[in-house]
Parts: sequence; structure tokens; C-alpha cells
Amino acid sequence: MLVASLRKESINLKLAKAIELYAPQSLRFDYIRMDDMPYYNGDLEGQRPESVQRFTDSIRAADGVCCVTPEYNRSIPALLKNAIDWGSKPSADNVWHNKVLAMTGASPGGIGTAVAQQHLRQILAILGCIVMPGEAYISFKTPDMIQPDGSIADESVREFITAFGARFTELIERMS
Repeated sequence: MLVASLRKESINLKLAKAIELYAPQSLRFDYIRMDDMPYYNGDLEGQRPESVQRFTDSIRAADGVCCVTPEYNRSIPALLKNAIDWGSKPSADNVWHNKVLAMTGASPGGIGTAVAQQHLRQILAILGCIVMPGEAYISFKTPDMIQPDGSIADESVREFITAFGARFTELIERMS
């Protein structure tokens, strides 16, 4: 699981916890850290920092990646873009190539994170990622819509998240 928000009370972290809670039991989530990597710099390729090696090893080992991202200025956060850049280099070792990825995000705005996801989909397509079809963005209408443990009282939102996890599981199984 890649959560592209650093806030402790992030609504996107709550969404990630909900996905984990309502996903099929066969799906196991590891939260992969991105905040300790330096900005991508080709000069570091010869001696990659340990944080970068840990990140790329984790992505490489995963059967699929679920990315939960906020939208910053109609795009993805720099944190996520930096992680994508590290994972794509060098080109021969691109960890995103043929990696199954589901994306979603939450925002208090009316269109959720639709534009950020469109931009993310464009970036990942260039890198050869297998992105789950469809859109999955959540308009976080009330602060308590998703509890810190991921539980959701609203049945329609809970059903949407459950279906998202089921589709992700199905795509991973189909592509394995």
C-alpha cells in the first residue's frame, strides 16, 4: 500500500485502512514507506541509498500495489512522484513494468481526486504498469466518514470500497 499523504490524520490513510479492512481475506497489505527517500538524482544510481533500495525491493516483491493519493494542485503529491521516479530507474530495472496497480484517493472536494488519478494513470502507463480500470475517488463529505480503524458506517461507501478491493484482488489473480 502506498499512501501518498504524510499527515497523521490523513483522510487518505483512513481510506487505505478501509480498503484493507473490507478487502478479501486473501489480500495482505504492507504499507511501503516513501518519506525517507531523497529526491531522485541520477548521480546516486551507483550507490543507491538504503531507503531507495528498500522501497524498490518492496515494490518488486509485491504482487500488486494499491496507491491511495490526495490531489495537490490537480496532480499527485511530490512524495509519490519521487517514489515513482526512483522505481522507474534505471529503465532496465523499472519496478513498475507489468506491476498490477489499483489507485484511489479521498478529498473533501466534489470530484475527489479524479484529476490526480488521471495524471497518475498517464505516468504509470508510460512505465508499463497494469492499472486497474475504472475510477475510484471518494468525496470525503464529513470528517468521520471513515473511522481511524477504517470502519465505514455509510453502507454505500462501504460497498464501494468492498467492490474496489474485490476488483483489485481479481486483477492480481488474473495477471499472476
